[in-house]
Amino acid sequence: MAVAHKSAISVGLLYIPVGLYKTTREIGISFNQLCKDTHERIKYKKICPSCNKEVKSEDIIKGYEFEEGKYITFSEDELEKIKSKRDKTIHIEHFAKMSDIDSIYFEKNYYVIPEPGAEKAYELLRQALLSKEEVAIAQTVFTTKEELLILYPEEDCIIAKMLFYQEEIQEIPKSISKVEITNEEMNMAKMMIDTMTKQFDILAYHDEYQEKLRSAITQKIQGQEIVSSDTNKPNNVINLMEALQRTVEQAKKGTA
Repeated sequence: MAVAHKSAISVGLLYIPVGLYKTTREIGISFNQLCKDTHERIKYKKICPSCNKEVKSEDIIKGYEFEEGKYITFSEDELEKIKSKRDKTIHIEHFAKMSDIDSIYFEKNYYVIPEPGAEKAYELLRQALLSKEEVAIAQTVFTTKEELLILYPEEDCIIAKMLFYQEEIQEIPKSISKVEITNEEMNMAKMMIDTMTKQFDILAYHDEYQEKLRSAITQKIQGQEIVSSDTNKPNNVINLMEALQRTVEQAKKGTA
């Protein structure tokens, strides 16, 4: 697994060199865009409108438009010079209870892995956080953006959870009306939850649509026609209590 970012955890005088590794990988099927008539693959070129020629990646620089049509440019070296020593580390600001962090702020996860020689300090921090049931609130510059993150202790390692800033969170787009719930409805809903509660096992879940998509691709390759797999008829249950009751019954039979 390729390292996504080299850094170090910094808290007071404690300095722990680490690497950040992506926790996920892309497994989805990707499609190419083709011309409808020729089935040739569509190509995208980066063209300079003044030179009227294709520009190679190594000839492209970053520019900021400060007035319409006017740019200031930055090289990668210049962007690197802007970063302070603090920017180049995962600088812990303070610690907080795990339950204090609303999951709406979570954006991306990275494995935080110690560099050789930093294992003991890393393990000390991980075990201390775990025993206190706390996380570390930290900041670091990742590429060209200062990231807010938490260092979240797990049984085997520390996970860096990148957070959105408050201004990046959108408000609820519509107001949700408050409605009256009867005791009978609440009890039935609780019964439904109890009946369907079991231990979470990530291995029990997989992307079923990707399997259907792969099957459809095979069928198309073999010249077969794609037929609809949705043969279910609309469910006419519209009464809330009846829907809850039927869900409980199905759950008890193992068909929910």
